Amino acid sequence: MNGKLAYNRQGSGYPLVLVHGYLAGAAIWDNQLNYFKEKFDVIVPNLPGFGQSASVYAPDTIDGFAALLLDELSQIGIENFHLLGHSMGGMIVQTMAAQAPERVNHLICYGTGPQGVLPGRFETIEESRQRLEEQGVSQVVQHIAATWFFNGIDAPGYAKCVSLGKLTSQQAALACLDAWQAWDGRPQLSEIRSQTLVLWGEHDRSYAWEQVEALWRGISHSSLAVIPGCAHNVHMEKP
Repeated sequence: MNGKLAYNRQGSGYPLVLVHGYLAGAAIWDNQLNYFKEKFDVIVPNLPGFGQSASVYAPDTIDGFAALLLDELSQIGIENFHLLGHSMGGMIVQTMAAQAPERVNHLICYGTGPQGVLPGRFETIEESRQRLEEQGVSQVVQHIAATWFFNGIDAPGYAKCVSLGKLTSQQAALACLDAWQAWDGRPQLSEIRSQTLVLWGEHDRSYAWEQVEALWRGISHSSLAVIPGCAHNVHMEKP
């Protein structure tokens, strides 16, 4: 995108933008890209510091990620679009929808919430930061990715998540933790005007029900779907 971020783009029709989460990348959406390209112009960016954009310096604020994506989409001529964000990507898309409500048609907040400091997460942000500093991304992603699946390391998608996560730069991995710690999206929920779907796996260990409920009740035009038998990566467990 504009020569800065690497991205996958396929299909034709109304633009649909898919934003990945922490320690992931555009390839996490391969199943969805192949499915939705039949009806949409699907645009799947690698966030700065992740996947094929690993060499790009990452912002240390959620607002910074949101502004960068909005600018990059403008640079490739995408002004209006449907928008889906997973996990940290869900924080980013909430902010995009609040910053530019006229641009976001439908919004999907998936496996995410309006607080960067995640109450009920499998470990604290400080514990994740300490793991990164002591072990590095390659080791940490093996631990974190296991929490994304109901069946842990035995889940079919686990190996792909680990492989993709290992591409993440250490700078981006740490910058995102700072971004979470400084971000609280609850005050901006009332600014989101898009018709919104809040999507959550009932065994999600990253974002507890209280976060999901806050989105559902805080966004005026929202509906809720809870997927049974899944954890954080519903799109890989039950695509």
